[in-house]
Amino acid sequence: MKFFIDTANLAEIKEAYDLGVLDGVTTNPSLMAKEGISGKNNILKHYVDICNIVDGDVSAEVIATDFEGMIREGQELADLHENIVVKVPMIAEGVKAIKYFSNQGIRTNCTLVFSVGQALIAAKAGASYVSPFLGRLDDISTDSLQLISDMRLVYDNYMFETEILAASVRHPMHIVECAKIGADVATCPLGSIKALLNHPLTDSGLAKFLSDYQKTNS
Repeated sequence: MKFFIDTANLAEIKEAYDLGVLDGVTTNPSLMAKEGISGKNNILKHYVDICNIVDGDVSAEVIATDFEGMIREGQELADLHENIVVKVPMIAEGVKAIKYFSNQGIRTNCTLVFSVGQALIAAKAGASYVSPFLGRLDDISTDSLQLISDMRLVYDNYMFETEILAASVRHPMHIVECAKIGADVATCPLGSIKALLNHPLTDSGLAKFLSDYQKTNS
């Protein structure tokens, strides 16, 4: 499974990269605003700054909701850096844009996916990634992990190359369960990735080893 970090914070991206497990980054206008990044030129520069840290894919989101606007914005984003993946919403105009970008060799991430039908349409249009939002489905008492499992089945049935990018991941068990059922990628906050490191038996075991070492080397 690939680990993407869902943030626009350069320090967090660098920390995840230094940990040695970072495969890419996803971000969006809300995350940019959270970091105080505003204005088109500043946002575009920030995407380049992210790409200069990460070796893998960086999803950059279009704001337009019409076909022509998405094509214009997506092309501008793709031209920034070879790592850029254009993030496009799961709407009819977005599907048209995904097909266009696919024909142009521009990679895409179809975002705001909440059903198998949407995932199937995105894959047929040529999306590089689809992003089902786990946390938001959980919020409305829907089994988000079942959606991932069903998507995996459909994609495997027809050998789609589109990767399942589990988004809106809110805790480490989301990551573990997605790995078990075959999601290709999990994108999440740095805290969720770091939480996978923790176990009380690791802490107590290390403490005992160090204590025993002190006893035998004092």
